[in-house]
Amino acid sequence: MTTLRVTEIFRSLQGESRTVGWPTVFVRLTGCPLRCVWCDTAYAFSGGIRKSLEDILAEVAGFAPRRVCVTGGEPLAQLACLALLEALVAAGYEVSLETSGAIDVSGVPPQVVKVMDLKPPGSGEMAANRYENLDFLRPLDQLKFVIRDEQDYLWSRELVREKGLAERCEVLFSPVAGEMEPAELAERILRDHLEVRFQLQLHKLLWGDRSGV
Repeated sequence: MTTLRVTEIFRSLQGESRTVGWPTVFVRLTGCPLRCVWCDTAYAFSGGIRKSLEDILAEVAGFAPRRVCVTGGEPLAQLACLALLEALVAAGYEVSLETSGAIDVSGVPPQVVKVMDLKPPGSGEMAANRYENLDFLRPLDQLKFVIRDEQDYLWSRELVREKGLAERCEVLFSPVAGEMEPAELAERILRDHLEVRFQLQLHKLLWGDRSGV
């Protein structure tokens, strides 16, 4: 029987990415090999409840969703995450995966939208970036940079330009809450004529920094 360790399953508004604002069911899997200094889901590093794939699908179906987002932690740290993604696609949902970019994404089903991070220096986890994953990004996928300070911004800007990332897929720039002023990041994007999407975390604006939203 296929099982996964799950921190929480809940319905909320998508707070980030291209589907921001849309009602979405989130399946937050437990565990992550990274320890980004600004992580806001450290409660998902451990614990959780082991559930069968069938029980997860039944719980998701109870919300009657159109969109399902598999997140973490780092969901791909559990090998059975791929089976979960395949099952959600087979059930007819619009499925997205939020991943750190530190684990191979080549096995993610093609119907799943990947929302993948690249970690700037200020994260403390830049060495974990798996740049080979860039080859598996398609136009419908999204690449996210969470930016803490000027060094992070300059690193992200140069990587976007050097590797032509905005031509591969949609690129998202987000400020670390409480560390970089959103207006400062917005002004830098405009000044440098970057073809990236600025975003804030809608769920934090609505409900603050807590779980289950």
